[in-house]
Amino acid sequence: MEAIDDMTGFKLGVESEDSKAVRTLLEKTVAGNRVVNLRCAADIVAKPITWLWKGWLPAGKLTILAGNGGTGKTTLALGLAAILTALGKWPDGVPCVLPGNVLIWSSEDNPDDTLVPRLIASGADMTRCHFIDGITENGERLPFDPAQDIHELHKAVINIGGVSLLIVDPIVSAVSGDMHKANDVRRSLQALVDFGDVHKCAILGISHFSKAGAGKSPLDRVIGSQAFGALARMVLVTAKEEDSSRRVLARAKSNIAPDDGGVSYNIELSTLDSGIEATCVKWEGTIEGTAREILGDVEHDESGDAGSQDDLQKMLIDLLTENGGKMPAKVIKAEVSDAGYSWTAANRAKAKAGIESAKNSGTKAGSWHWYLPNTSGTRNHKNPEESAQNKVDSLDSCVDSSKTGFVEVDDEALKNTLPLPHSIPIIGSKSITKVDL
Repeated sequence: MEAIDDMTGFKLGVESEDSKAVRTLLEKTVAGNRVVNLRCAADIVAKPITWLWKGWLPAGKLTILAGNGGTGKTTLALGLAAILTALGKWPDGVPCVLPGNVLIWSSEDNPDDTLVPRLIASGADMTRCHFIDGITENGERLPFDPAQDIHELHKAVINIGGVSLLIVDPIVSAVSGDMHKANDVRRSLQALVDFGDVHKCAILGISHFSKAGAGKSPLDRVIGSQAFGALARMVLVTAKEEDSSRRVLARAKSNIAPDDGGVSYNIELSTLDSGIEATCVKWEGTIEGTAREILGDVEHDESGDAGSQDDLQKMLIDLLTENGGKMPAKVIKAEVSDAGYSWTAANRAKAKAGIESAKNSGTKAGSWHWYLPNTSGTRNHKNPEESAQNKVDSLDSCVDSSKTGFVEVDDEALKNTLPLPHSIPIIGSKSITKVDL
């Protein structure tokens, strides 16, 4: 049956069920108040990531700090807070140039006898450190709940002049529901993520590793739902070396910066002027490798027998010597793997041999290279004698030297060294000879 449209007078055909459903949906959308907002990319001004600690701690983003118990995660976080409040140097040696307030929400440690002493021992500016101490409602003290109390937190932060870092210890305390369910985790943490975005404040959530996770991907070892790692823009992981006080911090995930490299650190006991003892972190320099390699190096004893290590050490020296003293780390890794050694064992042999490593500034990606000592190319030699002496020093750093000062090298390896303009005395396998290099 044909129908006449009341407004146009046109004859309309029979409307199908699908068409009717679409029309009904459109009518409801127009009549209602809910509208999808679209932004044209051409109208959006690109902005750079803002960092508290460049490449490690982004402002306005969620960062997860996870690790096994005993790695000093809370002390480490307070050490970062101290750097931010007192304009110290970040663990990689870069100075902090802009101070900021720090907000700490901890459900595990008491501020009076644990957190405040640690902040003092770390050298923090205590006037910039604040603790979330619950909520007062109608004269009654209640626990802080970000799902309900985030509006009040906004107002409190404005009253102290803003905040640059919020430490949540542990991050699971912010989850209302099951921390193993992605929807519960995302719904609960979104309030904190939005808070960080509004105040351009870095959110540092402390978490733990699941049991029996050694050897797995560090990101997969974070306890609870995978939504913790997915929602965070940066995931940092810690580990402690067996039978040692050495600890490491590494980047397990980064959506906005390189995700390799790490920092070595230690936890020390300090005595305050008041006589109170408290722990603080001591940074010990940067280290290279992926998070899995860095953690594997300290969590497992893969040193093997002395003979195997000596063989690997000699292999690395021979490889570098045959290639002019310099090779890309990726190529060395492939050679090491083909020889049946782990990358962890290779790094230990590298350290024992005195082999150096650095990023190659001559490449766009800045890839890592390994060098024999004094062959990194960073020094401009002024004359042949200086170049020759540095070559001798390089060889002397890689192999055993006799008490006479001569260099003991393998004759075959010597043939592959770079030529130098004059001769030096060499102790060969059978006799002392003078070889033109």
